[in-house]
Amino acid sequence: MYYKNGEIQENNDVQYNRNLIESILEPIFIVNIQGEIIDFNKATSLIIGKERENILYSNFEDYCHPVQQVRNLISIVCQKGSLYDQALELKDEAGNLIPILCNGTPFKDNEGNLIGVIFVVRETSKQKWSIELEEAHKEKEKQQDLNKELEKLNNSAILASQYTLSLIEASQDPLVTLNTKGKITDMNQALVNSTGMSREELTGSDFFDYFTEKKNAREVHKEVFDKGSVSNLPLTIKHKNGKLTDVLCNGSVYKDAQGEVAGVVIVARDVTEQKKIASALIEARVFAELATEIAEEAKKNAESAAIIAKNAVKAKQQFLSNMSHEIRTPMNAIIGFTKVVLKTDLTVKQLEYINAIKMSGDALIVLINDILDLAKVDSGKMTFEKKPFKLNASLESMLHLFENKIQEKNLKLIKEYDPNIPKVLVGDPVRLHQIILNLVNNAVKFTQKGIITVGAQLVFEDDDRVVIEFSISDTGIGIPEDKLNHIFENFNQASSGTSRIYGGTGLGLAIVKQLVELQGGKIRVKSTIKKGSNFSFSLSFQKTNANAALENDLLELDSEIKNIKVLVVEDIALNQLLMKTVLDDFGFERDVAENGKIAIEMLKEKAYDIILMDLQMPEMNGFEATEYIRIKMQSQIPIIALTADVTTVDLDKCKAVGMNDYLAKPVDERLLYSKIVGILKKPKLEKLSAKLNENIDTTVKKIRCIDLVYLNQRTKSNPELMMEMIDLYLAQTPTLINTIKQSFAEQNWQLLAAAAHKMIPSFSIMGISTDFEDIAKRIQEFANSQEKLNEIDELVLQLEEICLQACGELEEELNIIKNTKK
Repeated sequence: MYYKNGEIQENNDVQYNRNLIESILEPIFIVNIQGEIIDFNKATSLIIGKERENILYSNFEDYCHPVQQVRNLISIVCQKGSLYDQALELKDEAGNLIPILCNGTPFKDNEGNLIGVIFVVRETSKQKWSIELEEAHKEKEKQQDLNKELEKLNNSAILASQYTLSLIEASQDPLVTLNTKGKITDMNQALVNSTGMSREELTGSDFFDYFTEKKNAREVHKEVFDKGSVSNLPLTIKHKNGKLTDVLCNGSVYKDAQGEVAGVVIVARDVTEQKKIASALIEARVFAELATEIAEEAKKNAESAAIIAKNAVKAKQQFLSNMSHEIRTPMNAIIGFTKVVLKTDLTVKQLEYINAIKMSGDALIVLINDILDLAKVDSGKMTFEKKPFKLNASLESMLHLFENKIQEKNLKLIKEYDPNIPKVLVGDPVRLHQIILNLVNNAVKFTQKGIITVGAQLVFEDDDRVVIEFSISDTGIGIPEDKLNHIFENFNQASSGTSRIYGGTGLGLAIVKQLVELQGGKIRVKSTIKKGSNFSFSLSFQKTNANAALENDLLELDSEIKNIKVLVVEDIALNQLLMKTVLDDFGFERDVAENGKIAIEMLKEKAYDIILMDLQMPEMNGFEATEYIRIKMQSQIPIIALTADVTTVDLDKCKAVGMNDYLAKPVDERLLYSKIVGILKKPKLEKLSAKLNENIDTTVKKIRCIDLVYLNQRTKSNPELMMEMIDLYLAQTPTLINTIKQSFAEQNWQLLAAAAHKMIPSFSIMGISTDFEDIAKRIQEFANSQEKLNEIDELVLQLEEICLQACGELEEELNIIKNTKK
């Protein structure tokens, strides 16, 4: 031990050693060679949860596990001279096992005889006891009691200077003792390493000279003397070679035998690595619970970045909305009047020119739709319907669209349909159409001769659902092997010449991939140059017989729709003329209003069966007019929105103000007629619809507890990874539920809150409703606060029910994935 001018005297060692022990923030055990605890600090009492008299002279192995490993620690420290970061578990009063890293240093008497070992442990999880320790420094009276006990113990060889030196060296962080003038009187090897100075150079030198901010170091020294202790004050130690070490300083005064302050003990916690880790977490935006203020700041930064990103998505959505409206409005007139002209008598040359205009207009609309669909997928706004449809009939109608093109190119189109597929399924026929139309369109485009085959094969079936594999193969130009991994990227085609020769934007396959994966499937491709390509994907559908009777009734009711009076609300003259022409062809009566305000006045004067409402108009737009009709006029007249903006934003607003349906511009005549007729005959089908909804409720809503869309996205549809995550959920969830029930029964609120907390992340991963996630959060909240305990019982029952249902569904999903993988 190093002294300067005799400032630390032998009769002051008791108080000096006491302050050294308490200056180390981690739990410290001083153990004799028999393994008995002969001294420890306040941090040890706090983490174990026992008073001093219950720990003193007990066996060290009573608190650390595994026991056999602990028994060997003393001999290991004696043989090697030290122990560094040995992984163990510390057992507290409640029986909890706390992960720790254990460091050990031997101490000897003045003759060099081994007395025992000083163990310093660090908890590797949360360190609540360190906060309590700061408060413990203020407990003056308890400290004095501990000092008296220590004086009794120090009648042995522990008073020796070798013991003091061992205490100093037990800390893995830089430790220094100072006199009242700020001169260094003693230090450990960690300080020598941090400064690059020898012990002789450090002893008697100014404490402040080894920090980048000398002024701050002086304030730390002054604050210790003023307050008696300091906690977690940041400084930076400067090595003589220029290396900087960030530290948090903790210190307290020590007194001489007369009770006068003789100096201070300061421990400088090295937080350099913690800062590096926190910085890396900020850059990666990893959201996790961290126990430091740096991590809290990182969370705030991440939340701020999320807000900026959200605003950017909104700006992008608004731009696409405006673009869609500005392009679709004139295109509505162009394509609409082109169709009108095509119904008239034309010369061969005129027919050729008009068809060219129509094809160009249709191509432009396809491009706009592709861009908007891609934007919906990117913003997470793509939604999927669940309604009954006939798959076979649906495929027939889709393939019928390609008949002319197939005949023009002298190709052969073959449909291979598995007769075992149920007649009626529940799913999203519109998105399925979009996927298959894109793939068949590509097959027709890139095939000059040969065969195109569209197949649907049943690969799995149980009482509730089926999995169907769709395939589209051709004998076309094929795709180079090195391009197969890139064809599903945005704006990407097999080669730069593909777009020039065959046209297209390269968005079709990107959208197909997203649509398949968002429904829980995965698209696959095989291709050989000059021989052709095969695209295949599998999707899951619910089984039902709900709408077999409905379609027959609809056809029967169509003939009853007569003398329909339509009010068209549209401000653009060309679109007014187009709607008049189309409705005249339908044989419907029609009136036109230039804006919502005029439409409301006309409604007051005349009765109409249905309104076709444009959204963007001067004076009063379509949203405002609809809201007025629903709220002020209390009218339930059917309203169909005619919108040039088919983004999710506008469609949500249409539903919110009470519109019955919407139709995108350019208006498709057949679709317009179907929507008008469908809405007006709806009252006649109320009983049938009620039965249908009841049937769908039992076949769909009960089953859809889970939604694996997010899991698909996170695993990139990797079946191995999906099965691994589902297996993990199935393994841990029943255990967590049992823990929750048992801890509630035993009123172990801490364990109950911890178990509920562990369960929360799994809800979003498995697509379980946030309502049930909120139940787990409420259980955690009530258990932590120990409030509303009478409500926890019902919440636990609800949580158990939904988790058991989720486990059952996930087992089915697991079987489906395994069977599909085969």
